[in-house]
Amino acid sequence: MSVLNYPLSNIQVELLKLFSTNLSDQELIELKDLLARFYADKATLKADAIWDKKGLTNEDMDKWLNSKS
Repeated sequence: MSVLNYPLSNIQVELLKLFSTNLSDQELIELKDLLARFYADKATLKADAIWDKKGLTNEDMDKWLNSKS
């Protein structure tokens, strides 16, 4: 049996508690979707903050999208 030499993070502990119960396939899909949306929302908020800090505009994005690399 393996022994961990480091503590689990708070999220690891909570996930272990959650996974001690059996989820249906549908519940597992819903949980994965929830986690994906959680991290996508965090990334969007961070990107928006950077966008605002740099004073970027929709025109800037259009230039990037239409430029040839």
